[in-house]
Amino acid sequence: MYLSKGCKLGLIFFSLSFCCCLLPAAAQDGITDPTEVQALKTIKISLIDPNGNLSNWNRGDPCTSNWTGVLCFNESSADGYLHVQELQLLRLNLSGTLAPEIGNLTYMQILNFMWNNISGSIPKEIGNIKTLQLLLLNGNQLTGPLPEEIGYLPVLDRIQIDQNNITGQLPRSFANLNKTKHFHMNNNSISGQIPPELSRLPNLVHLLLDNNKLSGYLPPDLSNLPNLLIVQLDNNNFEGHTIPDTYRNMSKLLKLSLRNCNLTGPIPDLSTIPHLGYLDLSSNQLSGSIPPNKLSENITTIDLSNNKLTETIPSYFSSLPNLQKLSLANNSLNGSVPSTIWQNKTLTGTERFLVELQNNKLTSISGNTNLPPNVTLVLDGNPLCSNDTLSQFCGSEAASNDTNGLFPIINNGSCPTQACPPPYEYSVDCFCAVPLLFGYRLKSPGFSDFRPYRNTFEDYLTSGLHISTDQLQFTFRWEVGPRLGMDLKLFPDYVGNNSAHVFNTSEVLRIRSMFTGWKIPDSDLFGPYELISITLLDPYKDVIFTNPSSSEISKGALAGIILGSIACAVTLSAIVTLLILRVKLKDHHHAVSKQRRPSKSLIKIEGVRAFTFEEMSSATNNFSNSAQVGQGGYGKVYKGILSSGTVVAIKRAQEGSLQGEKEFLTEISLLSRLHHRNLVSLLGYCDEEGEQMLVYEYMPNGTLRDHLSVTSKEPLSFAMRLKIALGSAKGLAYLHTEADPPIFHRDVKASNILLDSNFTAKVADFGLSRLAPVPDLEGIVPGHVSTVVKGTPGYLDPEYFLTHKLTDKSDVYSLGVVFLELLTGMHPISHGKNIVREVNVAYQSGVIFSVIDGRMGSYPSEHIEKFLTLALKCCDDDPESRPRMAEVVRELENIWSMMPESDTRKAESVASDSGKLFSTTSSSSTSKTPFVSGDVSGSDLVSGVIPSIKPR
Repeated sequence: MYLSKGCKLGLIFFSLSFCCCLLPAAAQDGITDPTEVQALKTIKISLIDPNGNLSNWNRGDPCTSNWTGVLCFNESSADGYLHVQELQLLRLNLSGTLAPEIGNLTYMQILNFMWNNISGSIPKEIGNIKTLQLLLLNGNQLTGPLPEEIGYLPVLDRIQIDQNNITGQLPRSFANLNKTKHFHMNNNSISGQIPPELSRLPNLVHLLLDNNKLSGYLPPDLSNLPNLLIVQLDNNNFEGHTIPDTYRNMSKLLKLSLRNCNLTGPIPDLSTIPHLGYLDLSSNQLSGSIPPNKLSENITTIDLSNNKLTETIPSYFSSLPNLQKLSLANNSLNGSVPSTIWQNKTLTGTERFLVELQNNKLTSISGNTNLPPNVTLVLDGNPLCSNDTLSQFCGSEAASNDTNGLFPIINNGSCPTQACPPPYEYSVDCFCAVPLLFGYRLKSPGFSDFRPYRNTFEDYLTSGLHISTDQLQFTFRWEVGPRLGMDLKLFPDYVGNNSAHVFNTSEVLRIRSMFTGWKIPDSDLFGPYELISITLLDPYKDVIFTNPSSSEISKGALAGIILGSIACAVTLSAIVTLLILRVKLKDHHHAVSKQRRPSKSLIKIEGVRAFTFEEMSSATNNFSNSAQVGQGGYGKVYKGILSSGTVVAIKRAQEGSLQGEKEFLTEISLLSRLHHRNLVSLLGYCDEEGEQMLVYEYMPNGTLRDHLSVTSKEPLSFAMRLKIALGSAKGLAYLHTEADPPIFHRDVKASNILLDSNFTAKVADFGLSRLAPVPDLEGIVPGHVSTVVKGTPGYLDPEYFLTHKLTDKSDVYSLGVVFLELLTGMHPISHGKNIVREVNVAYQSGVIFSVIDGRMGSYPSEHIEKFLTLALKCCDDDPESRPRMAEVVRELENIWSMMPESDTRKAESVASDSGKLFSTTSSSSTSKTPFVSGDVSGSDLVSGVIPSIKPR
């Protein structure tokens, strides 16, 4: 349906008139339910607020005047009032008590008083809030029993009352909480029997009742809970009862922790639990032998220490690939220790294996007593220690298994020496920005050593927060529990020199809401988390925690609306007049621009198609979000389908990144002459309607970085990695030697190496490239180009960074870093560690295979050593000691020729199988663009000389 311009203007006039008429009516709405206003005032009176955090609770309306921690629904409900949706009062140093009037907030969904000093009992009136989803009272001084009324909250998802002084028994009414997933009640004084009725809860996943005063027996019926993942009941007194044999039927259980519970009898056979990852039954009175059937291969921790176990050590411990800790200390185990427990384990550089067998009756070690790297064996207090040859395992010192770690991203050689002025800090991209600070804790992690899972955790948390991994820095420490405390720093996203140095308000509120609303998905490995604190540095201190889109109609605004409605009627005719003039001017400008187009379209570049804006819009469904596959400093990248059916990648420059017309066409002319099977091909461009777009061949398997990520479900074999390295080197050698003049890429990195459907490597993104120097008047060619330093931290040639002298050896250094990524799977900079330095240390220490990426499967060690030696030569600090790119190609070809034919044939034949073998990876790779780098201006490529380049 199309309307004439007159009709459109008429509709505009009518709409404005209608809105003006509605303004006085709208001004009457938007106030908070008076009952809730009075409830909030009473709550404030019952609290002690020494820091004055609630001082604005006497000003205006709670929902429209931004009372601290009061978040309301955005619209009035059917009764005409606004209602409180959340009460977020985390760590405000509040004391006093909770007023019963809190139950009058009957529309509330989240009640958060975590980490204050509130005392008294939990008001039973909370049971009136039938909409409540999150009850968060942990970390206070609350006393008295749990109210029965809480058990009748129909949509409660999470109850967190841990770390208080709650007494009394668990109410049987809690068996009615059919929607509840999380019972976090640890570290209280809850007593009595665990109600068997809790076995009726259909959605319960986490039962954390450790460090209480529970007694009686363990209900066998808990095995009927269909979704139970974690049972954590440490440090209670179950009065000598046994572990029910029915617990072997907990089909989804991931963690069973019953440490120091005064349990007796045998250990049940838990081999039937398919995904059990953590088992702690230590410090009980368990007797008999260790069940002989193999536990789940997912298991990381087995702690059966400090019991009365007898008989021998089962041999199946040797076939648990993820086992980090096996503690059988302080029992009465006898016989031999099977050395296969540690000899059969393959550990990477970050993995450790602790075997604690001290104070048993073990008489010997069967098999090889040589310990592999990263294995700690403790045997003191056994008869076998009388054998002098085993004294190394029988020291009196406790085994050192310190798994605490501080891993900040710190300034390194790639970052400027001057520090950022506080509160600004260097992000991982060496970019000064102000972070958001969060105290965070894993309450029941599924491992004993966090270090091997650091990268996995980064991917998990950043994915859950919808940010990139480069935006996260953190340190961690083990705390009593065991629980894993963390200090998180989140930085604004770095997408180039125009990146924001601070988060905008809406992003601060969004990230806060992700944490406080428990919107980050649960992880089987990392278990439940808790938020400890939120620290707002300048310039975030004035951010008020309210709904980003909430109604904010204060009394002053109300008066303004009424006056505005009067002014609206007066000025309406003037607005319509201006609209008419604007439409006419726009039509005239559009006509003129259309007339100018033909002169521009006469510029033709051989081999490159000039697309129209309409063609680009049609190919991307009007540049829809679903077609977007990436974004960088230059702009956005879309997957497009041309009318011919050809799939392409379209890089669309954003406003502020547009080049002059001459420079843009000069860049296209240069790129059109690059023809090599290991360079991404430019197919065309669009320079219409004030838009600049480049059209490339589409690379369905994404970037090399995608396939080195820990989340890649089909890791690349060594032969595939070597093939990709060789292809990348050939592409760069072509730029260095067969272009006239040569081209220095200047931004070689794993995310700029793309993989086609055959997994052929193609170098992409020439936006930072520079032409090599041309001969001067005397015919002498300078050895370098003097230029400002650009590129990506971690890949930057140190010599180029210090001297600003760009040479072909700068690309060699960057490619050497890519080679190290291929070999180790590590990031160039991670947790303050530089990949070149880390690999060099391992190489010089003779433990190089400890850093090799174990996900590539088996590999010929001699070929790994040759490849690694070449990579380190490429990364030599002295440019003169680095090989040239052509020499790199020759050495890689030599290594390739020495590879077993079966490996190379499999790598070369990946084309026919790539759709099957890498379907998951390929589909996921579209989430990232192959054409984005941190700063892609393109103008650096222009030097006034158009090179002649031999096609190949």
